[in-house]
Amino acid sequence: MDVVNLIEKCEKELTKQYADLERLCQYNSLKVINAFNKYKVSETDFYGTTGYGYDDCGRDKIEKIFSEILGGEDSLVRSQFISGTHAISVALFGVLRPGDTILSVTGKPYDTLEEVIGIRNNSSSLKAFNIKYRQIDLVNDDFDYKKIEQYLLNNKVKVVYIQRSRGYSLRKSISIEQIQKLCKIVKKINKKAIIMVDNCYCEFVQKYTPLEVGADLIIGSLIKNLGGGIAPNGGYICGRKDLIHLCSERLNVAGEAKMVGPSLGNNKLILQGLYMAPSVVCASLKIAILTSKVFEQLKYKVEPRYNDKRIDIVQSIIFNDKEKLIKYVQGIQSSSAIDSYVMPEPYDMPGYDDQIIMASGSFTQGSSIELSCDGPIKKPYVAYQQGSMTYHYGKIGILKALNNILEN
Repeated sequence: MDVVNLIEKCEKELTKQYADLERLCQYNSLKVINAFNKYKVSETDFYGTTGYGYDDCGRDKIEKIFSEILGGEDSLVRSQFISGTHAISVALFGVLRPGDTILSVTGKPYDTLEEVIGIRNNSSSLKAFNIKYRQIDLVNDDFDYKKIEQYLLNNKVKVVYIQRSRGYSLRKSISIEQIQKLCKIVKKINKKAIIMVDNCYCEFVQKYTPLEVGADLIIGSLIKNLGGGIAPNGGYICGRKDLIHLCSERLNVAGEAKMVGPSLGNNKLILQGLYMAPSVVCASLKIAILTSKVFEQLKYKVEPRYNDKRIDIVQSIIFNDKEKLIKYVQGIQSSSAIDSYVMPEPYDMPGYDDQIIMASGSFTQGSSIELSCDGPIKKPYVAYQQGSMTYHYGKIGILKALNNILEN
């Protein structure tokens, strides 16, 4: 099979989809530059603080810019967050108290949150602090609105939790339109309920954010979309000012909240990453669509399909074959700029029940916005691909990965 010709043929058939993504990129780029201009970003904002981090003007300005772009009253954007899971954990522990209930309305959350919540035993979990967890599964890739409504009418719920992206599942991701419909139902029944959204992988994929349609908090990682492949680490929580205060006291210390937390020279990298993010997300989406189109041509099942509406940057390829999953992931690794010579193998990874194979030849360890691909070693053997700093590097990655399957 001539893989080059197949990819080029698919590219020619994606003109409309690519044009739509360019318009989205223009829209999001305007949001970013307007926020930078409004808060008068200057070179002096790049200078970081150490120690306690008092009077870090650049850090404070970054949080105003994130709030502006994401539609929140306030933000907590810190390099002290080590991952999206950490930021979510801080938010949950920040707003929940013993006796409270969290209701997940998108089924079981991502694997790494199981010990945070207490689904799997851990003496430091929410469950250990007598915080109750309940879940309602999705029905046909949408919220079970009637069941959620009934539960809220009959039970006191503090946090309604939404995970937008699919994790290691084959369900569709949750759109802004679905979140807007749910927010109206929740707030009609219980105005005090906190609607918290795991927004990882979804930033700049749609025009609006969950905060703009009724959510109270959104949370994400800076080594995904909003870091633009440049931020070296960190995460964000954005939303209601009173809730951000609680989260900052949980991350830092009660009584000091957002006033402390050194930026350690990361301000420039966070700002530069955010500046590049609309373009990097656009490239990632183009690569996801191209991957989907190519594998559909090869008669593989994919999710989403190339012409589906995109909610996040994740592209699933269902191989139904353990060896093909492994070879594809290894092919993505071989196309990386960093550690291309490393051969990924399935291994036990903290926070996951199944062995995972992961390709992430990235400049930042674990970065998902750089071209990466991973999957659990279990049926139906699905590869979850995301990211690409540029379109051309992503295209090379698909080419190498596909050839690696065909050659073997």
